[in-house]
Amino acid sequence: MARTPRVLRPLRERDFALLFTGIAVSMIGDGITLVALAWQVYDISNVPTALSVVGLAWTVPMVGLLLFGGVLADRIPRRHLLIAADLIRAGSLAAIGVLSVTGALELWHVVVLVIPFGIGEALFGPAWEATIPEVVPRPLLVQANSLNSLTEPISFRAAGPAIGGLLVAGVGPGVAFLIDAASFLFSAGCISLMRARPAVNPESGYSMRVEIAAGFRFVRSQPWLWASLAAAALGLLLYYGPLEVLLPYLVRNDLDAGAGGFGAILAATGIGAIVIAIVLGQRGLARNHVVVMYLSFAVGLGCLALYPLAGSLAVAMAIGAVEGFLFAIGDITWATMMQSYVPREMLGRVSAVDYLVSFGLVPVSFALAGPAAAVFGVEETMIGAGVLAALVFVSFLLVPGVREPERWAAEERPAEGVAP
Repeated sequence: MARTPRVLRPLRERDFALLFTGIAVSMIGDGITLVALAWQVYDISNVPTALSVVGLAWTVPMVGLLLFGGVLADRIPRRHLLIAADLIRAGSLAAIGVLSVTGALELWHVVVLVIPFGIGEALFGPAWEATIPEVVPRPLLVQANSLNSLTEPISFRAAGPAIGGLLVAGVGPGVAFLIDAASFLFSAGCISLMRARPAVNPESGYSMRVEIAAGFRFVRSQPWLWASLAAAALGLLLYYGPLEVLLPYLVRNDLDAGAGGFGAILAATGIGAIVIAIVLGQRGLARNHVVVMYLSFAVGLGCLALYPLAGSLAVAMAIGAVEGFLFAIGDITWATMMQSYVPREMLGRVSAVDYLVSFGLVPVSFALAGPAAAVFGVEETMIGAGVLAALVFVSFLLVPGVREPERWAAEERPAEGVAP
């Protein structure tokens, strides 16, 4: 009998298989929306500032409620929180879809209705990160994270955007939003079938403020944590807004590629990530995994500077493939380190701090992307932001203690998720 590939072994765990299936389907829906939202907003107002405003409305509530979501993820059953987050996001997208299909959608509708979507993401993220080690044995964490990283590019970056481009071109963005809403309902159904688990820290006796402070204290005590989060915060400040706001504008107005072309670039990033996820799922992480993670993230951020130089859709897709390859290395490494070295009872809160610090400046990035492009130009903004993001990120590798997890792995400390 053929042996199950290592990267697929976590699927033997029933609850992980249910969680994985629901997330995979909802990621396809999100990939569809990634294309539909950009084209819907630019159909209403073909200026980068319009999409900046939408991105700001989406990310501010997400960032603002992350710590609250993290405490809830440690206080109440995480399965309940995941279901609630899926239902909130389904309602948000259904409302946008109905207004779009009926021809009544205006920019202010989109701005208002992405707010609950951001709230749902604030609740989902910390609970999702903390649930993985609950449903997967520690020795399979690298494989589980590789499988998740394999699914994200297949669903969110490849299949979803490709389908989204076809839907937007064929029937319009409204139908795309409704399909994504249905994908969240499917995800909620899958999660509801998972085995019920008690909260890891029910009725802790401490106030929410005290529990949040404990999460921050743990992060401050670990150089590999706080340095990596600071690097991510500054890197994403420079990268995220220009990518999400200016790349679709560049594709639409300079490459004349349309929604299908934008979807193809996103799909190419997925293909690049798929390749490395399979490799890491089979072989595990490198001995110097912290260095590899930092360099992968830095060069991946720097890929932003190459898009304005592409000149054709094919070259832009090649850049996207390299970017996806590099980010997948970093994402798999980081998730495994978090799940291996953060205490289980604090993982929800520390994951929330992770999201908060890493993405805390993303609303600012959205707010600045449009105005910066108006002042400096779209291409100049993307090139400058990409180069600076790469330099800033890699500089944090010099922080003392940031490579400590490599020593722990070499000494065979209890972190089975990292290959010695």
